[in-house]
Amino acid sequence: MSRRFNKGLVVGKFCPLHRGHQLVIDRAIECCHRVIILSYTNPEFPRCEPAARRRWLGGLYPGVDALVLEGDIPPNDAVPVVHREFVSDVLAAHGHVVDAVFTSEAYGEPFARVLEGRQRLRDPSAPSVTHVSVDAGRVRVPISGTALRKSAGPFEGLLSGVVAADLVQRVCFLGGESTGKSTLAQALGVELQEPCVPEYGRELWELREGALSAEDLADIAREQVRREEAASLRAHRLVVCDTSPLATLFYSLEMFGVAAREVEVLAERRYDLVVLCGDDIPFSQDGTRRDATFRSKGQAWYRRALASRGLSWMEAVGSVQERVQQVLVALGASSPPGVRYDPASPKPAASERD
Repeated sequence: MSRRFNKGLVVGKFCPLHRGHQLVIDRAIECCHRVIILSYTNPEFPRCEPAARRRWLGGLYPGVDALVLEGDIPPNDAVPVVHREFVSDVLAAHGHVVDAVFTSEAYGEPFARVLEGRQRLRDPSAPSVTHVSVDAGRVRVPISGTALRKSAGPFEGLLSGVVAADLVQRVCFLGGESTGKSTLAQALGVELQEPCVPEYGRELWELREGALSAEDLADIAREQVRREEAASLRAHRLVVCDTSPLATLFYSLEMFGVAAREVEVLAERRYDLVVLCGDDIPFSQDGTRRDATFRSKGQAWYRRALASRGLSWMEAVGSVQERVQQVLVALGASSPPGVRYDPASPKPAASERD
């Protein structure tokens, strides 16, 4: 298709990068031969740090020049001219001359005029800069970064999967056989009204009547992660994970003596809270489990594996309700400031799309 502009610019905090931002970026890509995305914020926001924004932009727009800035950055509440001149200087430092600015904000037109004037001070032959307004009325995507940061969710329809996976907290339950892991995970999901991701390995084990291959273990770890990330789009702020790829690694080593490289990599997956379910409850044989000795072996292995990875974790003991309360206390201590589990909260209204 014909491109109207040579080089377009999109600027934002992208804290987080949401569908409204993507609408603006997609329009720029449609209209320009080349697109520059510039992201910066001072202060930074939890879970939206520069590394995360680079990951989001790189994953969603691999062919676009994305500059995520750190260091000496003007504060977000600085007067507009400070930001406009700052962006102009950053573009010049990277050798960029733009002829279009894409925003969904009223500041877009005066911003374009400042860029045009400063570019022509450096080079009188520099092109004029056109402001292209995209969904200024927030009709197509009624969301903003400010409102989204204050929202209790859910994120479905507002964030791409790669972004939601970073924003949503994940609590993971581990434990030897018959330590109440699945019961506790389901109870916590009900308590918080958040999605609970069941143990895919158990599903496959029952489907195959226990006849699993080493290759199946890699499929199990991969599918478990896929389900977690899908659940993150349905969550308000947290996904409850009945297990993790670390458990898949344990069973792979126990069953086959080795583990596929993919399983080893996925076993390093990080969680906001890791809960080891205690073996203080009687062992119960359901026809698929081994015995209490194997349960103890699993408990010891998880403790060693968590310690060797430098991961913090808690142990939940007692009745199901006692364990739920212990986990809720830990989550309250580790939750980002201002986050409350309120599934009745409405989706955020549109305001400044930052």
